[in-house]
Amino acid sequence: MAVNGVTISETITESITERLSHLENLYFPRAQQSSAIDPSQRKSIIQDLFNRNLPVFLERYGSLLTLEELKEFDILSDDYEINWHLNHLRSLISPTLEDVKTRSAKVKNRRRAYMDRLMFDGNFFSEDAMRDREPYLHHEFVGKFQDQSERRMSRPGERWSETLLRRADDDLLVEKIRSEQQRLGVDEREWVGNERKSDEEEEDEEEEDEVEEENHGDVNVEGMHQQKVLPEATSLSAEEMQDRMDQFTHVMQQKFLAGEDDQHFNYSTIDEDVTLDDHWMREANHDAEDKYFADV
Repeated sequence: MAVNGVTISETITESITERLSHLENLYFPRAQQSSAIDPSQRKSIIQDLFNRNLPVFLERYGSLLTLEELKEFDILSDDYEINWHLNHLRSLISPTLEDVKTRSAKVKNRRRAYMDRLMFDGNFFSEDAMRDREPYLHHEFVGKFQDQSERRMSRPGERWSETLLRRADDDLLVEKIRSEQQRLGVDEREWVGNERKSDEEEEDEEEEDEVEEENHGDVNVEGMHQQKVLPEATSLSAEEMQDRMDQFTHVMQQKFLAGEDDQHFNYSTIDEDVTLDDHWMREANHDAEDKYFADV
C-alpha cells in the first residue's frame, strides 16, 4: 500500500503476511472464513487487506505484530490514522508508566459501564443469580437469616417440573455451602441444612422427657437431666435484611470489576470495547453541566 507516495517493501510485506498466515485461530470476517482454510488462502486474504486498507489491517492484526515489525511502518507515520494505530499498538506491547495508568483507568471505566448495563438488565445481579455464583457468600450475608423452607415452595406460575429442578439445584448449592463451612472449621451445629435435624432432635428429647415424667409419677425430675437449649434463629427487620443484601450486592459488584467473573465473561472483550467509553463521555458531560449550573 502506498501512502503519500511511500510504500513498504514487498520483502517486508511478504515476511509479515507469511508469518501471520501460519498462526492458529487467526480472525477472519465470517464472509471470508470459508476461503481461509489453509495458510496459502489466509496469506492471500491478509495480503489483499494489507495492500487495500492498511489502517484496517493494523486494527485487525496489529496486536500480533512484533515491535521490530511495527518499526517498518514508521515511514508511513505521516498518515494520521496509521500513526494513531502505531502509537496505540506500541503502548500495548511496551507500555510506559503513563500508558499503564491510562489503560487501567479505561479498563476500570469500561467494566463499570458494562456493569451498569448488567444492573439495568436485572438478571446477572439478581439475588438468585448471585447466590448461584457465590453460595457461601450469600449464606453469610443473607441466607442464614432467611427461612430456607420458603426456597423449596412452589412459586407462582411455576410448573411442578420446574419446582423439582430448582430444588435439585438448591440442594447442590447447600452442599457447596456445607463443604465451605467444613473447610473453614464451622461448628457442625451451624452447618446449613442442619436446622431441620436440630428441630427433630429437640422434638425427640421432649418426647423422652414426657415418657420419663410419666414413669416417675409425681417425682420431681427437675435437675435429673439437663435439657438441651438451642439458640433461637436471629431474625432481622426488613431494613436490616435490605442492608445486608446491599452489602452482598456491593461485594459481588467489586468481584466483577476485579475480573473475578471470568467464568461468565470474556474480560478482554469488555476491556477493549471502545463503545463503552460513550457511557463515560455522557457521564462526564452530565457532571460538567451540573457543575456549571451549580456555579451560576
